[in-house]
Amino acid sequence: MKKSYLLSGTLALAVFLGACQSEESTGADNPTDQTSTETEAAESYAVTDDLGNEIKFEEVPETVVSLIPSNTEILYALEEGDKLIGATDFDNYPAEAMEVERVSDSVKFNAERIIQLDPDIVLAYSTGGPTGLEVLEEADIPVFVIESAASFEDVYGDIEQIAQVMGVEEKGEELIASIQGEIKDVQDKLAEVEQKKKAYIEISPLPEIYTTGDKTFQQEILNHAQVENVFADLEGWPQLSEEEVVNRNPELIFTTVSYVENAVDEIKARDSWSEIAAVQNEQVFLLDSDITSRPGPRIGEAVKLVAETAYPDLLK
Repeated sequence: MKKSYLLSGTLALAVFLGACQSEESTGADNPTDQTSTETEAAESYAVTDDLGNEIKFEEVPETVVSLIPSNTEILYALEEGDKLIGATDFDNYPAEAMEVERVSDSVKFNAERIIQLDPDIVLAYSTGGPTGLEVLEEADIPVFVIESAASFEDVYGDIEQIAQVMGVEEKGEELIASIQGEIKDVQDKLAEVEQKKKAYIEISPLPEIYTTGDKTFQQEILNHAQVENVFADLEGWPQLSEEEVVNRNPELIFTTVSYVENAVDEIKARDSWSEIAAVQNEQVFLLDSDITSRPGPRIGEAVKLVAETAYPDLLK
């Protein structure tokens, strides 16, 4: 779905050019009217979202509501953040985003307030289930839905789509190239890695331990940072027992848990984990949960963060 909007843009251009040729061949009597029609057609455009809905724009949006932090970060990275009039409780980057009115907790949104704000576009998201966005659409609020990214290619696609929605395609291309360059710089420094270090990522602590497995955004980060996930044989975000982690004996333990006091010390203090190599060698680290969980423009920073934690001597 990420690339489908390209067809929409090409088709719109073909229709526009065809219309111009048709008017030219019939020898329109009023060239002023023809110029006006061409200008109006050139200013309108359409972009297809990840649900397959074609969203039509008569002009570039001037006011935007974002319902997920990653979309907000993309908007600011495209230098379009000044158009943001509604955001979520968790939109904390860049700092300017914290000044924007809160209209969502990233799960539920305040439909009544969004309708009052009457934005030109709502940048929403979907994880595959019901979105509840119909109430906004019924109020004639344009909604552009982006599916939750599971790969870096998805992130690049998200950037391309939002850039096209905001009429800044060139900035989108430049942003993607910058991110890819940042990741390449890290990977060049990791070229000497012959055997990847084995790591366990904890995204939820005791009493209900959860980790990240294959086909997740975090797995993509590990792959690009030359780190092997000891639970890569599992998919999604599986729940684990303590015994399973002990048996896998990771060299590194990363925790993204920021809502408990001193998550690193809590892990080190677990009785049954004392024989794990990562615990014995003091290789337990807290990673910034925002940077490593948001599929947005800071993915290069996420790769660098993991790489310099795993291979500090190579990332000096």
